[in-house]
Amino acid sequence: MRILLALIISLAAAKASDWPQFRGANLGQIETLQHPLQWDSQTNVAWSVPLAGSGWSSPVVINDRIFLTAAESADGSRPRGMMEGVASMGSYRNATPVQHAFTVSCLSLQDGRLLWKHTVSKAVPPVVHPSNTYATESPASDGKNLFTFFATTGVLSGWDLDGKELWRQELGTYATGNAFGTASSLVTHDGLVYVQSDNDESSFIGAFDAETGKEVWRKQRESRTSWASPFLWKHAEGQELVVCGSGTVTGYHPLTGDAIWQVSGVESSFSSSPAVAGGRIMFGNSGPGSAGPLVAIDAGLKGSVQLDQDFASDKIAWSLRNAGPGMASPVTCQGRLYIPGSGGMLSCYDVETGERIYRTRISGMKTVAASLWADAEHVFILDEAGSAYVVAAGAEYELLHTNKIDDLIWSTPAVASRDG
Repeated sequence: MRILLALIISLAAAKASDWPQFRGANLGQIETLQHPLQWDSQTNVAWSVPLAGSGWSSPVVINDRIFLTAAESADGSRPRGMMEGVASMGSYRNATPVQHAFTVSCLSLQDGRLLWKHTVSKAVPPVVHPSNTYATESPASDGKNLFTFFATTGVLSGWDLDGKELWRQELGTYATGNAFGTASSLVTHDGLVYVQSDNDESSFIGAFDAETGKEVWRKQRESRTSWASPFLWKHAEGQELVVCGSGTVTGYHPLTGDAIWQVSGVESSFSSSPAVAGGRIMFGNSGPGSAGPLVAIDAGLKGSVQLDQDFASDKIAWSLRNAGPGMASPVTCQGRLYIPGSGGMLSCYDVETGERIYRTRISGMKTVAASLWADAEHVFILDEAGSAYVVAAGAEYELLHTNKIDDLIWSTPAVASRDG
C-alpha cells in the first residue's frame, strides 16, 4: 500500500498551477510556485491517504484533481529498494507471476477524497525486476482529458476528467532487457499523445490523436530496452520530440515523426531523461557500478552525429566522461545543472561550459530514483528512503534542510497549487 501526501503549497497568483505530466510542464523547473522548505509526516502536510497497489508513476494534477495509476497485485506484494533489488538479481526471474489489476484513480486536491476509480484491465504479467513496478509509466493530461498507458499490458487509454473512458488502443506487449520491465511516461502536446516503447523485440515511438486515439504516425526504432521518457523541446528555432534510447538520442518532428537529428555513441540504455536550459539540453546515462558520459547539444542540430571514443564531436556543445546521471533525471537552476550520483554524491555543472562547479557527498543520502525539481533558489532531491534534501542554488554547496517521510519512494513528486 502506498501513501499519498499533499504538502501545503501556495502561489503568488490566485490561479491554480497544474502538473500535467512526468516532471511537469518544464522538466522539473518551477519559476513562480513556492512550497514549504521543511516538512515531515506531521509538519506542513495538508492531508495523507492510503492507496491500494503500487506504482512508480507520478501523479498528474489538473485543476482541483489528482490522477494516479497503480497495479494492485493479488498477493499484496510491494517493490523493493535498490539494495534489496540488487541482492535478488540472480533469483527474481524464478518468481511465480501473479494477477494484477491495473487501475486509474482520481482524488480531490483539496482533501484527498477518492472521486472515482476504474480498473483498466486485469492480467498476469511477466515477472519484472523487484525494484520496478507494473505502473511506472506516468499518465499525462492536456487539461481537458487524461491519458494512461500500462506498457506491461500494452493498453493506451483516453479518459475525460470525470472518469469516462473515451477510447482505448492495444499497442502490444514486448519483452524487456533482463526482464527489468518498463518505465517510459506519456507526453501530450497540440492534440497528440506520444508513446515511447523501447524494448527487446520491436521498439517504436508513436503519436496518437488525443480525441480519438487513432494512430497518427509510428516510427520503428533500432533501440533496445530503455526507460527514459520523451519530452517536447521548445526553443527559438522550433520544437522537437526528444527521445533517449539505447546509446542514441533522437529529435523527431512532433507532427510527422521524421527524424531531425540523432546523436549516437552515448553507450548503454537511458533511465533518466534530459535537462533543459533554454536552447540547450543535457543528457547522459550511468548504470550500477559504471559512469557514462554527460552530453550537451544546442538547438538547431541537424542530421546524424556520431560521438567518438571520448564522447566528443564538433557538432555538440560539450561532453564529459564519467559524469552521466543514473535513474534520476537532473534539473537546471540559475544556469547550473544538478546531478545526483551513487554513494550520496551530488555534482553541479556550469550549463554554458560543462565545467564542474562542485562535487560533494550528502551525508545519509540513499539511492535517488525520483527526478529532481527546482524553483528559482532551491534544488530538491528526494531519495528512496523518503529523505528530501533542500540545496541552495549557487556556486557553493549549501544544504538548507533535510525533510523525512518514512516510505520507499521512487516516484517523482508532482508540485501544484490549490486555491483556498
